[in-house]
Amino acid sequence: MKKNDEYLELKMKPLKVILSGGGTGGHIFPAVSIANEIKKLVPQAEILFVGAIGRMEMEKVPNAGFKIIGVPIAGLQRKFTLSNFKLPFLLLKSLFQTRKIIKEFKPNVVVGTGGYASGPLIKAAVHYNIPALLQEQNSYAGITNKLLAKSAQKICVAYHGMEKFFPKEKILLTGNPVRQDLKDVKQHKSEALEYFKLSPNKKVVLVIGGSLGARTINLAIGAGLQHLVDNNIQLIWQTGKGYYDTANQQTQTYSNQNLYAMEFISRMDLAYAAADIVISRAGASSVSELCNIGMPSILVPSPNVAEDHQTKNAMALVNKQAAILVKDEEADRALIPTAVSLLNNRQQQETLTNNISSLAFQDSAHVIALEVLKLANYTL
Repeated sequence: MKKNDEYLELKMKPLKVILSGGGTGGHIFPAVSIANEIKKLVPQAEILFVGAIGRMEMEKVPNAGFKIIGVPIAGLQRKFTLSNFKLPFLLLKSLFQTRKIIKEFKPNVVVGTGGYASGPLIKAAVHYNIPALLQEQNSYAGITNKLLAKSAQKICVAYHGMEKFFPKEKILLTGNPVRQDLKDVKQHKSEALEYFKLSPNKKVVLVIGGSLGARTINLAIGAGLQHLVDNNIQLIWQTGKGYYDTANQQTQTYSNQNLYAMEFISRMDLAYAAADIVISRAGASSVSELCNIGMPSILVPSPNVAEDHQTKNAMALVNKQAAILVKDEEADRALIPTAVSLLNNRQQQETLTNNISSLAFQDSAHVIALEVLKLANYTL
């Protein structure tokens, strides 16, 4: 067979990719962004996701237009619980199922974006000599990716200094993929204000506690609503499922004051476009979105995450005067006053915007997708 014929034969073979990552939006949204970019580069590519049964990826991934298969893997509970005794059996069952998935789907490459569902998939891929790429969102690597580092051919990271977790020769600094609809959001401010029924003559604060909500932030916002009203400030408040009913009752007390509580914001592009400042947890995806949009931000790191990685994410910005930090234990008394102060300080907003924008990575999903194709030996 001639070399040109071999190339044409390779091009005719379908590109098949399995992606896995879940548990929170911070693992799911990057995986979906990478998948979308692969489809953009290779429209005929076959994409499959593997997730954990009962976790949010089983809903979010199909909503994004991709097929997902669930496996029964679960995470280790830090507190003593009987469910931890089931983990070895769930792991073995998940390994068996992911091997079966790989045998049947026959991927050219697999991608893990963190979360325990990606563990069995990457291990199964290694068993069948399928190349694997990991994507680590945080400045402090997650336990799943640390355990899988030896098995992967390439590890895409969002922060400098990640060689303390991963082999240096495997690391590629790419930044975190963000949702495609968040590009150039500030151009849509008028549309956004109309969408959320907000006044163009009042300042707007957007509160996002992560895909699962944030109890401390919610309590602080709920207690500070009168202070926002007194300062003529409007509110878009994503509460998460657990706090929504309470937040809705609280905001109803202030009718016609443009304080809106929502369980989940489906149009995050317009929410960012409407906002003057953002209050957020410091999950990796949220931080990356704020950098790419250039939002003046107050970060309240969650203390309930492995190795306190959200504080490390936040400090990477704070140390460059690119964000303001409010500690979780101080949020009840400091969060609302800090927000009001920032909203009334235009110069500080501009400083934060300029500094956080300088930390943004452009086209992260595109760069990672090209690495996926490279591992699959697929030439565009």
